[in-house]
Amino acid sequence: MKHGSTLLTLDHDLDVLPEAGRRITVNELAHYVTDLAGRLAAAGVASGQHLVVYKRPNFDSWILGTAAARLGAIPVMLSPALDAPTVAALMRRLGRPHLLTDTAKLGLLSGEDLDELAQSVITVAEAPKGAVSLADLEGSAPVRPVFTGLDEPAMITHTSGTTGLPKLVVHTARTMRTRLRPQLVMLGIMPRRETAAISIPFVHSRLFAAMALVLMKGMPTILVNNHDPEQVAQFFLKNRPGLIEALPNSFLAWEGLVNDPRRPFASVKYFSSTFDAIHPRTVRRLLDSSRRRSPQFFQIYGQSEVGPAVGRPYYRRHAREMDGRCVGFALPGSARVRVVSQNGRQVSETNPGFIEVRWDGIAKTYHGEQDRYDENVNGGWWRTGDVGYRTKLGCLHMLDREIDTIPGVGSSLEIEDAVLDRLDELVEVAIVQGPAGEPVPIVCTRDDEPVDPDRWRQATTDWPQLAGPVHLPLAELPRTATLKTRRVELSRILHHRLQEQS
Repeated sequence: MKHGSTLLTLDHDLDVLPEAGRRITVNELAHYVTDLAGRLAAAGVASGQHLVVYKRPNFDSWILGTAAARLGAIPVMLSPALDAPTVAALMRRLGRPHLLTDTAKLGLLSGEDLDELAQSVITVAEAPKGAVSLADLEGSAPVRPVFTGLDEPAMITHTSGTTGLPKLVVHTARTMRTRLRPQLVMLGIMPRRETAAISIPFVHSRLFAAMALVLMKGMPTILVNNHDPEQVAQFFLKNRPGLIEALPNSFLAWEGLVNDPRRPFASVKYFSSTFDAIHPRTVRRLLDSSRRRSPQFFQIYGQSEVGPAVGRPYYRRHAREMDGRCVGFALPGSARVRVVSQNGRQVSETNPGFIEVRWDGIAKTYHGEQDRYDENVNGGWWRTGDVGYRTKLGCLHMLDREIDTIPGVGSSLEIEDAVLDRLDELVEVAIVQGPAGEPVPIVCTRDDEPVDPDRWRQATTDWPQLAGPVHLPLAELPRTATLKTRRVELSRILHHRLQEQS
């Protein structure tokens, strides 16, 4: 096997294979996938059927999803952050799939009628009455790999659910393969093979793309499950990654490590992030923390339905002037992107338009909701739900989600970037619409200390339209599985709090 001796290093044990340890070669990984595919088949999962994977965060979710795909089933990867009613609603949409879970998640679903929701219940370890345990099926006969058509459903993930019940996004072999093109080009220009650290949800479609890339390139990989800054620092110091891909808000949470005298980011040449906008302050601090020559921070703009659309690198010498709204340029071999006017007038910074994407990497459909999928398609172009504009040089500027725009504000994200730059004590700020339509900053601070009123006024003099800040502990900030702030829910919390105070 090509790159069979390449090593994967984990900061946690696998729930379904506790004996595997935390250092696994690619050869061993292939054996585990084959083994688990046989166990799933023995549990009754067949080609063409849906298998919902809903368990606590662990890299074995990727292994189990891959094993399901090997036998021709369609893995449906659900975030462990989803609550039981949401999971039940998605399972009803799938029409009695198999459910692969663990004891803790099964307990959360105890109030649901699993006989009505699932064709079978499979657990990774111990199984209650009526369920099947994969541990009890060790030694099951292997199954032949099943190759489905390029345009047949290969995997289902879900949207972030920032505006309500998540949608089930159907990916095919073609759409997933297409998304690798621009990233293979970028990896191809690296002068040497780096150790890659991956800190993204194990059920996200992005992880499946990332794993395909590191396996094809034979890159030693470390997989991060414990996101506590001190644990991350120790893991990175021990394994010295040269490339880190993480969520924007994970990088934000690790900002304090840049002052750590042990310098856990010293070995990093490449930082990479997608999923959401990242604050310029975070980029600058991370680049300054590296001891490598000319480190780069690569920002990619995209979404679950689209994959990577545009991107751009930042270097130390440019990061001082970084505009966080500039999300990048077209990538080699990647999507076509356009910005369509909302009102018939020319698109500009003051009159942003709808961002649309077109290429073969767009997901095939929303399972059970073709009408909602079709609403986003305009002559073959996919409407992302974001608004922005393009500069004369062709850089795409993403100003806001369409649903989050506030009249008279311009770009909430742009203001948030600037305020974070000016107030070091802030760890997050989100501007949402108040009861009277006013823009209200929700702020989270280090150690949950209150914001000094004088410093706040000085930092926000450029935006007199802002209401006074509302402090919220970071732990209470409503977030999606990829740590995006759920602004609609945050606005609802604000309205409820203000009603209680009146």
